[in-house]
Amino acid sequence: MDRKDYVAANRAAWEEVAPLHHSQNQARLLEAFRQPGHNWFGEIETAMFAALGVAGKDVAQLCCNNGRELLSVKNMGAGRCVGFDQAEGFIAQARELAAAGGIDCAFVCGDVYAIPADYDAAFDLVFITIGVLPWMPDLRAFMTVPARLLRPGGRLFVYEEHPILHMIAPGKADDPVRWESAYFRNEPFFSSDGLDYYEGGTYQATPNYSFLHKLSDIFSACLDSGLAIEHFVERPEHISNTYYNVEKQGPRLPMSFTLVARKAA
Repeated sequence: MDRKDYVAANRAAWEEVAPLHHSQNQARLLEAFRQPGHNWFGEIETAMFAALGVAGKDVAQLCCNNGRELLSVKNMGAGRCVGFDQAEGFIAQARELAAAGGIDCAFVCGDVYAIPADYDAAFDLVFITIGVLPWMPDLRAFMTVPARLLRPGGRLFVYEEHPILHMIAPGKADDPVRWESAYFRNEPFFSSDGLDYYEGGTYQATPNYSFLHKLSDIFSACLDSGLAIEHFVERPEHISNTYYNVEKQGPRLPMSFTLVARKAA
């Protein structure tokens, strides 16, 4: 399989799960975003966006899912806001949330590797949150996307799950921590159990593929794209819906990280 094959397979898997996620989350999110100024973020994201100074800035989110994070950034005072995602089902949910709150955000569906050149150098800030980088079959090519979307001096902000977790079998709080993969793994992870990470249900799903990108891969991809790393912090916070077994062990392993990189002025 090449990059296009992986992207197409994963797009089909996300389209398949979109109605399930809608049934689990959308009513609650609609109620929340009808409240003026609603901010879905926790303390870390809120503090990071405040430090980056989003007020008045043009912001893009790559792989925005149902748009709840970009809508929160807009409610923090950002200027033009555009979210990109490959699954039309999630783009539809994002637009529904924006309409419910009267929030001026645009959402664009398509291959994240092939965002139209009309958006080049159009943003002061691009951000990526949990569960994006591991879905990228070609990380170096992916990092060129925020690099071209950013204006000179603009920043990329990433808040992502730590790649060390992908060496471990996820589980419930009482499950043991079981190492199952090498950190230097090159082949993709394959799954056909579905993407119901909210309720943990399994179903016979369209096959999907994810990838273990080492921290050095992430740093190199940023640097090779002309993005200078200004901030990197490994964190103990558990930000997924899967690794409760690791969380229960206490702060022994990093579970997430924040990264900020700047495009040269």
